Amino acid sequence: MRTRSLARSGTAAVLAGLLVAAACAPVESPAPEPTGPTDAHAQLDQLTVASAGSMRGYSRERFPHWRHAGKNCDVRDTVLQRDGTGIKLSGCNVVGGRWSSRYDKRTLADPSAVDIDHMVPLANAWRSGADEWDDDKRGDFANDLDRPQLFAVSASSNRSKGDQDPSQWKPPNRGDWCRYAEDWIAVKHYWRLSVTSAEKGALDDMLGSC
Repeated sequence: MRTRSLARSGTAAVLAGLLVAAACAPVESPAPEPTGPTDAHAQLDQLTVASAGSMRGYSRERFPHWRHAGKNCDVRDTVLQRDGTGIKLSGCNVVGGRWSSRYDKRTLADPSAVDIDHMVPLANAWRSGADEWDDDKRGDFANDLDRPQLFAVSASSNRSKGDQDPSQWKPPNRGDWCRYAEDWIAVKHYWRLSVTSAEKGALDDMLGSC
């Protein structure tokens, strides 16, 4: 009887461990597919053209991120795992792997050298309509895994980009211009954000590289 009880206890411990591991596993979310240049042109024509709004009242805290996606695991870890190869985890936290930064074609092997870029930066979204949202909707935008909004890229390229739109900053890797324009347009179209006339012209030019 004691042997049987120990066996049952051991099985229960294994199952409990598996349940904890499953709870901690980052949510797997495939990267959104590009819309394609034809759809992108149509979506671009549907965007409202307006001057950039005021930054009054803006702070990154108005866009709550990163949301939890499991115990000790958040949307940042989800994107790191989705966009990387040879991923190593400590619990739910990504602690190793390799990433290819689409903006500058750099290969990175240290998660600390990787940033999660918001395709449409939070401050740009604020200036183009998100200032009128509530914080819950801004949180949905900041953690959007369903649109092409979040990408693992080199920290240096992300910080060079800052909150600039495509009329002010483009990826150093010209081979990414077509996809970059498609992704930017898809995000702004879904979230009903406006573009400036200069931004629209730059996006149209970038789609010419498709």
